[in-house]
Amino acid sequence: MAAALQVLPRLARASLRPLPWWGPVARLASGMALPEQAQQLFESAVSAVLPGPMLHRVLTLDPSGKQLKVRDRSFQLRRNLYLVGFGKAVLGMAAAAEELLGQHLVQGVISIPKGIRAAMEHAGKQEMLLKPHSRVQVFEGAEDNLPDRDALRAALAIRQLAEGLKADDLLLVLISGGGSALLPAPIPPVTLEEKQMLTKLLAARGATIQELNTIRKALSQLKGGGLAQAAYPAQVVSLILSDVVGDPVEMIASGPTVASTHSVQDCLHILNRYNLRAALPRSVKTVLARADSDPRGPHACGHVLNVVIGSNMLALAEAQRQAEVLGYRAVVLSAAVQGDVKSVAQFYGLLARVAGARLTSPGAGASGEEDAELHRLAAELQLPDLQLEEALEAMAGAQGPVCLLAGGEPTVQLQGSGKGGRNQELALRVGAELGRQPLGPVDMLFLSGGTDGQDGPTEAAGAWVTSDLASQAAAEGLDVATFLAHNDSHTFFCHLHGGAHLLLTGLTGTNVMDAHLLFLRPR
Repeated sequence: MAAALQVLPRLARASLRPLPWWGPVARLASGMALPEQAQQLFESAVSAVLPGPMLHRVLTLDPSGKQLKVRDRSFQLRRNLYLVGFGKAVLGMAAAAEELLGQHLVQGVISIPKGIRAAMEHAGKQEMLLKPHSRVQVFEGAEDNLPDRDALRAALAIRQLAEGLKADDLLLVLISGGGSALLPAPIPPVTLEEKQMLTKLLAARGATIQELNTIRKALSQLKGGGLAQAAYPAQVVSLILSDVVGDPVEMIASGPTVASTHSVQDCLHILNRYNLRAALPRSVKTVLARADSDPRGPHACGHVLNVVIGSNMLALAEAQRQAEVLGYRAVVLSAAVQGDVKSVAQFYGLLARVAGARLTSPGAGASGEEDAELHRLAAELQLPDLQLEEALEAMAGAQGPVCLLAGGEPTVQLQGSGKGGRNQELALRVGAELGRQPLGPVDMLFLSGGTDGQDGPTEAAGAWVTSDLASQAAAEGLDVATFLAHNDSHTFFCHLHGGAHLLLTGLTGTNVMDAHLLFLRPR
């Protein structure tokens, strides 16, 4: 079994360097507009999970320069260190790693999103960029987070490097969200196009990231422990920035350095659930049948150390701290929000009504029916770490504004051909929920944003809404229900107030799923 370590949530309160183009939270005055506060807290969450600081917390060279220390493990260095990486945060991770390792690094190959180097250069984020004459070869691909021929070339280069390693070598693997699309190496005779088509069909029917990764692993040469197997007998250390609920190392980027625990039967069960088994290409059926009869079983990964260095909870904890600096009573609801975006929006909408009633009328509170419905919705979502009672108690005892924070990755079942992403769709649906009935003397704002800075195939990270969204939309001739029916949230927000409600950060160079912020401020 591969060893696995996890960064403790307490690290979220460590001193962090802010993003260069965002001013310090200390500048904010209590009278700052709510949308500005919301965007500031989102940006503080992102700053907590930037690659460089996270990597330096776990990776050090001893004073002699002869040993690499990864937490409490030490590895001998004698010009035997190689690096590979794939994911949205890997450019910054690789830059930090090469700066630390210097001449000890022999060679590296990384696969990163198309355009991210230019975006980091444009933003002036030099700490995210490799130095001139770097020993790390860079491939850009997976435009719009979809595997493509450029990403395939990168994956084959990574495999070639790994296969050339010897027993005395050490392979440092940098993994972050988006890694699955950036490491496509289908098992022949499956083609990249066939694998991509199957993934798209599953995603469009609402498959979870866990289900998508189970299928990806079964059809990949490198996922599900395949990369670790290619590098054997070299030692492997994986530093992982998690973008999956619960931080399961076998699911992040489809677990290239973790032995897969899923069987062919698990794959068939998923395909049956979404009525896709009959539509499988012959090549996919061939690979699944071959795996089912393979006497060697799954890849062994006993030579691997997997370390989770950052996660959604780390980002939320920093946003919580900054909210408290601004005078909010702040509570983290959950870092494991998943499920259909419609159900998540209903939960947040009802939570806002119940919380608002408790905040403005502590003695009266919400109706018993609303309380019961809120708990029913929470039970349906099955969020393992939900702190609902703590949040509601905070409302009753609060003497001022409250901020509820959550994170995760809801799913959208596509029914239309519009343009959007799960964050913009969630924000639009929550806005519709907030407008269903008067909320009393309290200002409310809901923000949903992807920490990678890109929500679906759009230039926005997400969007924010207030309780008067419906009236604002009507004043501009925008019908919320029509846009939702076509999954056209991005177009809606582009039109609303000239795009003022869009969350535009640019690519951030990191990725730990999404952040959801609900603000309630008594008038």
